[in-house]
Amino acid sequence: MAIAIINPTTGRLEQEFVEHTAAEVDARLAEAQAAFEALRGTSYGERGAWMRQAAELMESEVDQTARMLVVEMGKPIAQARAEVLKCAKNMRFYAEHAEQFLADEPLSDPSAVGASRAYTRYQPLGVVLAVMPWNYPLWQVIRFAAPALMAGNTGVLKHASNVPNSALYLDTLFERAGFPAGSFRTLLIGSAMVDRVIRDGRVKAVTLTGSEGAGRAVAATAGGEIKKSVMELGGSDPFIVMPSADLEAAATTAVRARVLNNGQSCIAGKRFIAHTDIYDEFAALFAGKMAALNVGDPLDEAVELGPLATASGRDELAELVDDAVAKGATVLTGGHSVARDGWFYEPTVLADLNDDMRIVLEEAFGPVASLYRAQSREDAIRIANQTTFGLSSAIWTNDPQEESYFVTNLDAGAVFVNGMTVSYPELPFGGIKASGFGRELAAAGIREFTNLKTVWKG
Repeated sequence: MAIAIINPTTGRLEQEFVEHTAAEVDARLAEAQAAFEALRGTSYGERGAWMRQAAELMESEVDQTARMLVVEMGKPIAQARAEVLKCAKNMRFYAEHAEQFLADEPLSDPSAVGASRAYTRYQPLGVVLAVMPWNYPLWQVIRFAAPALMAGNTGVLKHASNVPNSALYLDTLFERAGFPAGSFRTLLIGSAMVDRVIRDGRVKAVTLTGSEGAGRAVAATAGGEIKKSVMELGGSDPFIVMPSADLEAAATTAVRARVLNNGQSCIAGKRFIAHTDIYDEFAALFAGKMAALNVGDPLDEAVELGPLATASGRDELAELVDDAVAKGATVLTGGHSVARDGWFYEPTVLADLNDDMRIVLEEAFGPVASLYRAQSREDAIRIANQTTFGLSSAIWTNDPQEESYFVTNLDAGAVFVNGMTVSYPELPFGGIKASGFGRELAAAGIREFTNLKTVWKG
């Protein structure tokens, strides 16, 4: 697709961009490689100072940067500001903790391996390619870039084609903060060029956040080149509510979990599973709160739900809903596109679902919730685990035995109890099954793109 900004609130073309040529891509890879040779020799203290400066730049530019996000992909302005500030927080986190996370780890008894000393050391790999989506145009990138740069790697970014200004903002951010020129470079290229970049000998690893299809393609190429990869792919996260839960709090949080970022989040709650004893009460609360959402222009501070980012995304969501309704689903609220300019869809709750409906197994990327009735905790687990995805999950219960049961038996990279899934710099993030492999954030995230070197001394 063309590299262009089409405002999702109005449907109007805002700006078009010219793709980088093969020669320009080569030059930017060369810059990243040269920067790696410089960056790998710097100290954690130097990198940390530059990373803190990058965080300060982001904070000082929060208002104009947030507005850029709204125009590019339509998230409500308050959420756009929060994304920018979260990026700054993540940069400060790794500036503070990188040296600790990557410190040499000595073997407590080296004599057990016949050595006077034995230890492991984490060292950077080199240039890492990041293939990133549009739904969190800055956060998705920064949660990779901050640890990668603090480890001494450099990065090149192939961003989604509808958020080029975000990509170009990141192209200059780290250099403005003091990092060696070329430490982070954006490639304005289409998907067809990604395979070639992965195969380039200067690229040592790749990370992708995106669809399952894109992940399979990129992981296959990286595997063929024997290059490390991390994949954060789709999700259809379960949100389970049991009889002991605070239903008012659960319903309020369920709405936020479903419609945050206009419902376009891999870790959003998408399948809401209520125990039969409280199903009717929860359904009424949930549907009522969804129907009450303020839908409109995302630049309006009072708006809670903006448009879908793309026309195709809105249309694909509508197809899932129409398919379910045609096969017997009950619409508790919503169920239609909004009659206005832009790519808006009503906040929607579907009930009475069956296995013939596409939405049961496919990811709904927008403000559409699927509601299921579970007869028991075992039935809730069956419903929760029936998809191919396994990114995150939420369980609402005040019963310690139930909590333990769900934490143990949910097929997911994370379980949030009496809350909604949120990514934090301090906690590892990632999934299993078709939701991908590898981890971002925390100590695990910074170690993904390092060589764990064993050192033995006789």
